[in-house]
Amino acid sequence: MKISIIIPLYNRPQEIDELLETLTRQIHKEFEVVVVEDGSSVSAESVVAKYQNILNLKYLTKENGGPASARNFGARHASGDFFVFLDSDCIVEEDYTSVVAANHWKFWGGADKAADDFSPMQKAVNYSMTSFFTTGGIRGSKSGRLDKFFPRSFNMGVTRELFDKVGGFSDMRYGEDIDFSYKIVESGCTPHLLSGAEVCHKRRTNSCAFFRQVFASGTARIELNRRHPSTTKLVHMLPAMYVLFSVVAILFSIIFSVWGLVVLLLPALVWFIDSSLRNGLHIGLLSIWTSYIQIYGYGCGYIFKSLQVLLRK
Repeated sequence: MKISIIIPLYNRPQEIDELLETLTRQIHKEFEVVVVEDGSSVSAESVVAKYQNILNLKYLTKENGGPASARNFGARHASGDFFVFLDSDCIVEEDYTSVVAANHWKFWGGADKAADDFSPMQKAVNYSMTSFFTTGGIRGSKSGRLDKFFPRSFNMGVTRELFDKVGGFSDMRYGEDIDFSYKIVESGCTPHLLSGAEVCHKRRTNSCAFFRQVFASGTARIELNRRHPSTTKLVHMLPAMYVLFSVVAILFSIIFSVWGLVVLLLPALVWFIDSSLRNGLHIGLLSIWTSYIQIYGYGCGYIFKSLQVLLRK
């Protein structure tokens, strides 16, 4: 099995430098790397050039079309019969490709985690995106998930044959990786969580960027519901329901003065305790803030897109 690692890239020369450096330290070295510069205004060509003689590396450029378009472009120029998609803001441990090479599944995804040297904000954002108490554990928990596991494009593997069968990634700007997973499941293939193939995902490092990211994810869910109606689950609607309850609790504070306050603040206590046990008190406190951003950002995006669709009818 020849592995092609495909990485879309947009204005992130420092991050691709860090990712490529971790790929040079892989124990298993039988793989190629395809970096697709997606119309970046800040080129990473000089950074990538440092690794041309160290890695089996292809550096491609194209007009900006978004990550889905870049992944499809990279797949067309890859020579492997098995594709691994990574985001440029990830880094991998030295046994990552060893685990991938030993895998026999046609379609899998790996979980994400925070590295020890991540900033407090990065660790708090990681908690908010992966905890059972925020996202329902749907991004890679081994057990206790509120929904089935569907691989995400920050850490995903698929055979070339299966990739071609479903036509690659769609033209969705956000949520295209979940759409891709749904298409593969609908084709009759079961996705798997590949243990040991975790990545350290740096994510956004400030509150505004994180809010924009999860807001976009909330809007994408409405389009996913339209394309794949059978995939709609309660876990996808909970953030929007929480946002609406918050509005009601504030507008009618006299009626909901006690219970409204409990419902609004109880999650913060749960997040603080859970994150503090995992990451320490400092990250526990910061996780309250990032978890509210995650819930309200996603919920507001879901509501905004829902209203937009209703008004168009």
